[in-house]
Amino acid sequence: MSSVKRDKLPDHIARFISISGLALPVFWLAIMAQFIFFGRLGWLPDGARIPIGTDPPPNVTGLYTIDSLLAGDWGLFKLSVTHLILPATVLAYGSLAVITRMVRGGMLEVLNQDYIRTARAKGMSPNGVIYGHALKNAMLPTVTSLGLQIGLLLSGAFLVEIVFSWPGIGRYAVEAIQRLDYNATMATTLIIALIFVLMNLVVDILYLFLDPRISY
Repeated sequence: MSSVKRDKLPDHIARFISISGLALPVFWLAIMAQFIFFGRLGWLPDGARIPIGTDPPPNVTGLYTIDSLLAGDWGLFKLSVTHLILPATVLAYGSLAVITRMVRGGMLEVLNQDYIRTARAKGMSPNGVIYGHALKNAMLPTVTSLGLQIGLLLSGAFLVEIVFSWPGIGRYAVEAIQRLDYNATMATTLIIALIFVLMNLVVDILYLFLDPRISY
């Protein structure tokens, strides 16, 4: 939408997201999100996994959203999801900025190619040109970056978990390093490495569907 409506409102919004996501530190975004959406508007909770004083669901997976579903407690599931919105959004904002910038740049480049002009000259609908030809080709470099960005989310997880009082893997890894707990440090390192490997595998599989030049 940003590249199709260049220099219009959607394009300005996309540019703002990409610039702010790359320029602003994640801990500042987390604090401001708490200040605005909890302190001022009161729309979302400020932190923690569930409200203080609420009994957690029976421990099956350790994930309150899944455990509350397994227990059939829909009220607790709703609470755990609302507590997840702010930290998940803040954590993903930086990666969203990178992906937005890459998709916009890729689309602007593809829309000026000869085969796009040929498709338009033959009378293909605008949606057919954009979604059938342009977007698919513009997504190739973005998919590669997407696989890395999902793994890099863990790099900012520690600060977000501190601000929102979440006991996540980033916080656990930093505390393990501070305690010189070598077993925990090696375990978290292996988990992060495994996530990167799996994401690159998913990227390779997606290339089969996006790039017709590739076949196995």
